[in-house]
Amino acid sequence: MHNFEIPHVGTLEGISDSGAVALPRSVLYEKHIKRWSKAAEKPASFIVLPACTEDVSKTILFCNKYSLDFAVCGGGHATSGSSSSDGGACIDLSRMNQVTVDAEAKTITAAGGALWRDVDSEAEKYGLAAVGGTINHTGVGGLTLGGGYGYLTPAHGLVIDNLLAVEYVLADGKIVTASEFENQDLFWAARGAGACFGIATSFLYKAHEQKNPVWTAMLRFEDHQLPAVIDYGNKFMEMGEEKSLFFVTFNKVPDFGERPSLIAVAFYNGPEVVARPFYDDLFKLNPTILIMSEMLYSAMNALMNENLYHGLRRSMKGSAFTFPLKLATVTTIHEEFTDFVVSHKDADMSLVLIEYYPYANLIRVPQTATAFANRGAYGNLLYIMTWTKPELDDVCRSKVRLLTAQVQEEFQKTKSTLVDAGKIDAVTQEGIGEYMNYDGFGSAGNKMFGVNYPRLKELKMRYDPKNLFNKGPKLI
Repeated sequence: MHNFEIPHVGTLEGISDSGAVALPRSVLYEKHIKRWSKAAEKPASFIVLPACTEDVSKTILFCNKYSLDFAVCGGGHATSGSSSSDGGACIDLSRMNQVTVDAEAKTITAAGGALWRDVDSEAEKYGLAAVGGTINHTGVGGLTLGGGYGYLTPAHGLVIDNLLAVEYVLADGKIVTASEFENQDLFWAARGAGACFGIATSFLYKAHEQKNPVWTAMLRFEDHQLPAVIDYGNKFMEMGEEKSLFFVTFNKVPDFGERPSLIAVAFYNGPEVVARPFYDDLFKLNPTILIMSEMLYSAMNALMNENLYHGLRRSMKGSAFTFPLKLATVTTIHEEFTDFVVSHKDADMSLVLIEYYPYANLIRVPQTATAFANRGAYGNLLYIMTWTKPELDDVCRSKVRLLTAQVQEEFQKTKSTLVDAGKIDAVTQEGIGEYMNYDGFGSAGNKMFGVNYPRLKELKMRYDPKNLFNKGPKLI
């Protein structure tokens, strides 16, 4: 680590009165150096807490002047450490968390440091909702700039498909707006590779009516019921119901032993009287009902917070998988994951998440329409390895990479078979099979952006030739 020492860094000349600079060993510093994953925390030389876009611009110019590395922190969820800087500056956007709603235009404006719970609670006052994530303490910036899947994705597409404009601070400190009407190249890049081009300080989203409650059920099954649950998941995808979403997870549940449990999460954007029959085949398996309720959309987005709270050491990685999902694939995933967490008790809070998103509205958008390159007729799988002891860092990180690589290898083989047989659509054929927000930040640009990489590389040379924004996939 290189400690940066400039006499006037404590004031960072020109920053607004509502902004702040936190130095090591201060209470403010200790609060804002923390991340969702303790394993992703790095000791910045100082932390800037801008209160407005102009503060962000001045901070970038300051870092440029002294050739300082810097990282940007919104929600701080990246387990790769991309929101932290070892010895440089951390630009923490948490004071820029304002959310406003235009009910007549059905739009939502969120500042770059807002969390999805800020968006959910404000939009709810007007009977509206945005396509957001599935964990409400995630930052709007990271999720949006990397694409963004959520409960409303089957009906309305990705978060970026509902993004109307983004305000950026560029590498030279200039403040610009990117949309379909201005700086169109930057707007294209922002939707999928946005962290590579500047600091996003404001987002304008299309909102959707959400006056009704949603319904969800969290169901526990016995291990021997895995074939039936996977069979249901494949049939679920054939139905293609855009008001629905289905997850399968393996994770430890209190009062159900030391091994990971087989859990299914059912979601429906509507009342129980409509939703319950839709999932009838699942209930016929007689699961243990952990949760079943109608609730506000904002409450749904908080449902998984209990298992994914701050303060533990985490490493996550993901891969796509094709439908129908093979039982043999899931059985191997289940067995290898279970063996690891049973033999490493400190990692028994880890989980596997298998996501079934009806994808029709995703693949209606061409792969090259935005920088995001993971559209396809497939699902996403995510490993979140979780532990507490620093001495297990290498073991857990290596394991999550190994497990994910196995799924990625099978995905690519299956995809090649479909291509050879002519049984794949053009969008899916170009899909990379990895969701960047599942910590693909350190990946090579050509791997993460596929057909969109050449254009992104060209734009990177135009907007950030010195690669100041270097915490995302490597474009140059």
